[in-house]
Amino acid sequence: MKKNILVVDDSALMRRVICDIINSDETFQATDVCRDGLEAYERLKTTKYDGVVLDVNMPRMDGLELLDRLQKEKIKATVIMVSTTTTKDAEVTILAMERGAVDFVEKPTNIIEAKGEDFKKRLLGVLSAVLRTSRFSYAGRTAAASEKVVIRKNAETIKSGNKLVALACSTGGPKALQSVIPYLPKNLNAPMVLVQHMPAGFTKSMADRLNEVSQIQVKEAEDGDVLKKGTVYIAPGGKHMEVKRSPDGSHRIKLNDMPPIGGLKPCANITYDSLTGSGYDQIVCVVLTGMGADGTNGIKTLAKSKPVYVIAQNAETCVVYGMPKAIAETGLVNEVVPLAEVAQTITKNVGVQ
Repeated sequence: MKKNILVVDDSALMRRVICDIINSDETFQATDVCRDGLEAYERLKTTKYDGVVLDVNMPRMDGLELLDRLQKEKIKATVIMVSTTTTKDAEVTILAMERGAVDFVEKPTNIIEAKGEDFKKRLLGVLSAVLRTSRFSYAGRTAAASEKVVIRKNAETIKSGNKLVALACSTGGPKALQSVIPYLPKNLNAPMVLVQHMPAGFTKSMADRLNEVSQIQVKEAEDGDVLKKGTVYIAPGGKHMEVKRSPDGSHRIKLNDMPPIGGLKPCANITYDSLTGSGYDQIVCVVLTGMGADGTNGIKTLAKSKPVYVIAQNAETCVVYGMPKAIAETGLVNEVVPLAEVAQTITKNVGVQ
C-alpha cells in the first residue's frame, strides 16, 4: 500500500513539481495539497497522512505556526520541511525541528532546479528514510521488537580528564540534538566535535540555536579553532572537519574541501579517521539517528589505534535506525541508550571539570 503524503506550499507550480516527484515513486502518492498552513491545519484535524511535506514561508499561516498549532492541540503528523538556505529560512527550519518536524529538504532556488534530478533524489531520499522505517516508536510510531545488539563488555575503563567526545548523526539528527546538547553541563570535562549531515547555511543556524538553549557553549567550527573543554564544535555544511594535534599538545579544527564521501560533506568517517593521530587518552564516540552507515568505518579504524567508548542511540527512539544499527553490528558498542539518556551517558563517561 502506498504512503499518503500531504503537500503544503503556497506556490501552485511548486506544489505540482513536488507532487510529480512523490508520485514518480511507487512507494508514495501525493494524496492532497494545501495552499497554506491554515488549510493544512483544517485538513490535518480530520485526515491522517503518512507524511506531510511543508513549506516554510506561506500567507495566513506559515509552516512554523502550523507546527505550533499541531503541537498545542496534540495532532500527530510526520512533517518534513522544505526550506531555502537563506539565513531567515534556515533559522525557522531549525525552530521547526524543535516544534516537531522530523527533517528537512533544501528547497531549489528556481523551477529548473526543482525539476532536476538532485532535488528529486533528496526529497525521495528523506521521505524513504523517514517513512519506510516508521515502525519505530518515535513521534507516535509503534515500537518494533528490540534489535539484537552485542554489547562490548570488556572495554578498558579509563579515568582521565583528557577525553574527546565525537558525535555523528544524520536524518532526524537536528531534532534529536535538541534532546542532547541542551542537557550537557557547561563544565563538561571534554570538548565535543559533532558531524550532522546538513547543507551549508543550516549548520550555523543550528549551532546558534543550540547555543541559545544550552548551558554548554556551541559553535559552528572554524578552521584553526583550538578545542576547549565545555564547547561543542559543529562541522559546517559543505566542509569536512578534521582534528589535528599541534606541536604544543593542543588540538585544532582543520576544515577541508575534499569531494563528498558517498554524497556526504561533512562526512563523519573523515572526522573519526583524523582522531587516530590525536593525543586524547580516550574518544567517546556517539552515534545518533541517521540513514546509512557514516561513522562506522571511521570508528572501526579509530578503535585499532586509540581507546574508544561507543554510545549508540536505541532503535525505538530513532527517526531512522541506520547509523546506530551499523555501529551496533560491529560489536564495538559499549552502551545502547534511549535518546533522553544520551546526554547523561556522555557526562557519566567524561565527567565535569
